[in-house]
Amino acid sequence: MRLDGPRRTLAATIGTVLFMGAMAWASVPFYRWFCAVTGFGGTTGVAEAAPDHALEQEITIRFDASKDRGMPWDFRPLQREMTLKIGETGLAFYEAVNPTDRTIAGSATYNVAPYEAGGFFTKIDCFCFTEQVLEPGQRVDMPVTFYVDPEIVADRDAKYVHTITLSYTFYETGLPDDRAEAVPDIPQGTTPQGG
Repeated sequence: MRLDGPRRTLAATIGTVLFMGAMAWASVPFYRWFCAVTGFGGTTGVAEAAPDHALEQEITIRFDASKDRGMPWDFRPLQREMTLKIGETGLAFYEAVNPTDRTIAGSATYNVAPYEAGGFFTKIDCFCFTEQVLEPGQRVDMPVTFYVDPEIVADRDAKYVHTITLSYTFYETGLPDDRAEAVPDIPQGTTPQGG
């Protein structure tokens, strides 16, 4: 059966809307994949272990910390910078303190600058991989283990990078269900306000 003009237009419009919706839905995972593969936007890599060799060339890593506007924790790096050989494993610590009288969960987002270095800065282990829950008054030192991939020296743009800044931003998240049940007078799945 052949469609007439109005029906053909309607079918083409519906097809276009469905295609655009599918592309919008696929764009977020595709963008995350693209950033992880290329380091675009300062996205770092993840590995099980550092390479088996390090170069003699050194690079300086600076550490930065910030919080989302509503996050009541105190959050800071325990060192401002360190210098490592390219390919050498580094270990740095950040400190988080919950100065409130309530249990608070938080997650950290991160990036590196300059963006050209994102694909070469690789984390082995990081507090940012999981949600953190701090009890009232609790203080924790949170580690990040990382290295800078020796391939950085062969990259057309990144080979000129001598300093990389690793930045984290902590924001408050809802308490896990098992923790929310332990806090009195709070309906399960919600987070108390104030503090």
